[in-house]
Amino acid sequence: MAYFTKEQIIKAKEVDLYSYLKSYDPEELVYDSKDTYTTRTHDSLKINNGMWYWFSRGIGGKTALEYLIKVRNYKFIDAVSLLLDKEIPKQNTSYILETINKEFILPLKDSTNKDIISYLHGRGISLSIIDECINRGLIYQDIHKNVVFLGYDNNCYQPRYAGIRGTNNTRFMHDIYGSNKAYSFRLEAICKNDSLHLFESAIDLLSFATLKEINKEHWDEENLLSLAGIYNPKNNKTPQALTVYLQNHSNINKIILHFDNDKAGILASKGIVNALSDRYKVIVEPIRYGKDVNDYLCYKLKINKNLNENYAR
Repeated sequence: MAYFTKEQIIKAKEVDLYSYLKSYDPEELVYDSKDTYTTRTHDSLKINNGMWYWFSRGIGGKTALEYLIKVRNYKFIDAVSLLLDKEIPKQNTSYILETINKEFILPLKDSTNKDIISYLHGRGISLSIIDECINRGLIYQDIHKNVVFLGYDNNCYQPRYAGIRGTNNTRFMHDIYGSNKAYSFRLEAICKNDSLHLFESAIDLLSFATLKEINKEHWDEENLLSLAGIYNPKNNKTPQALTVYLQNHSNINKIILHFDNDKAGILASKGIVNALSDRYKVIVEPIRYGKDVNDYLCYKLKINKNLNENYAR
């Protein structure tokens, strides 16, 4: 029986699906459209921007290792052996270098929102908050049962950003082509408020709002902004979504950070503190339990996130 070191397993996991198919099985790789590839065997399996998702089965991932196990039914040992045996150069998986210049087309809406309601509520998010977001046109269910988070322009009339998260047992997450992260998912306060709460994801934002509701506080009186993912604070630059928000909300003088309790979240918090503390009061709000705000919410509600892979970030 073969055994692998930790370093060998890490090396195998570094191979993305596009690179694997391009180098080892190029006839299986088929160009689809709009910088998306599919496979000759499974035309509902889409590869884009380093990620892959098999729509007909509701499974996805990033690595070639996941593909070999989930799609090709390889055993873990055989899949790792195959990837280690092959010299697979990493291809340029950033097919979308500037998505802002591509046509922005929203995913088709499903006839119901029941799957995303079940998914979000399963992560502890309040049903009343979910309903409010649906009624405002901020979230909806697409025809593949994914939840779509929308971000609007400054006038709140036109969607400029859309992020997808799978509701099946998958880590499937990506931004729609042409999305502008300067206008990511947010909830504006219904009254004058000079503070802004900042989150990595829409799930954490909605979790924070739910915690406010649990504590009998008015979540709709807070300004809540998601960055649609964490950022690398190089050169003390601020995330695009935060920069644009502050440019259009001159009343803000305090920023509260609710980033993940991991290396990336800590570095991002330090980056924003360094970049903005001379102009704003920047407060880092530590996660009270677990890795992120949703972890803490589920802990409060006694929800076991480990029972379902839906809750993987």
